[in-house]
Amino acid sequence: MKFFVDTANLDQIKEAQDLGVLDGVTTNPSLMAKEGISGHDNILKHYVDICNIVDGDVSAEVIATDYEGMVKEGEILAELHEQIVVKLPMIKDGVKACKYFSDRGVKINMTLVFSAGQALLAAKAGATYVSPFIGRLDDISTDGLNLIGEIRLIYDNYGYETQILAASIRHTMHVIDCAKLGADVMTGPLSSILGLLTIFVSNRLYYIFGLI
Repeated sequence: MKFFVDTANLDQIKEAQDLGVLDGVTTNPSLMAKEGISGHDNILKHYVDICNIVDGDVSAEVIATDYEGMVKEGEILAELHEQIVVKLPMIKDGVKACKYFSDRGVKINMTLVFSAGQALLAAKAGATYVSPFIGRLDDISTDGLNLIGEIRLIYDNYGYETQILAASIRHTMHVIDCAKLGADVMTGPLSSILGLLTIFVSNRLYYIFGLI
């Protein structure tokens, strides 16, 4: 399983990279705003800064919701750095833009996926990654983890190479459960990775053996 961090915070990205287990980064406009990054040129520069830290794919999300706008923004993002993955919303024009970019060799992350049908469309359009939102589904009393299993079954049935990028990870058990179900990638806050170290039982045993 690949580990991505879902943040625009350079210090957190560096910490994850230094740990030696980071495979990539996902971002979105809200995460950029949270770090005080605004303005077109500043945002583009920040994406490059992230690419210079991590040795892996960096998802950069378009703001436009129409086909022409997504293509225009996506082309700018794709030219920034070879590690950039253009992040598109799972809507009709997003699927169309996904096909446009995948035909041209640009990596695509289809985000805001909430059903197996959407994941199937994304794979048909050539998406590199599909991002089902586990935590968001749990929030509305729907089994987000079940969606991971459904997508895995469909992709395996037809040999789709699109990677399942489990998103909206809320806690450590989400990571473990997604790994059990065959998600290719998980993306979440740094705490979701570090939390794998801090299970109470292991900490207690480490204390007994004088390791902490």
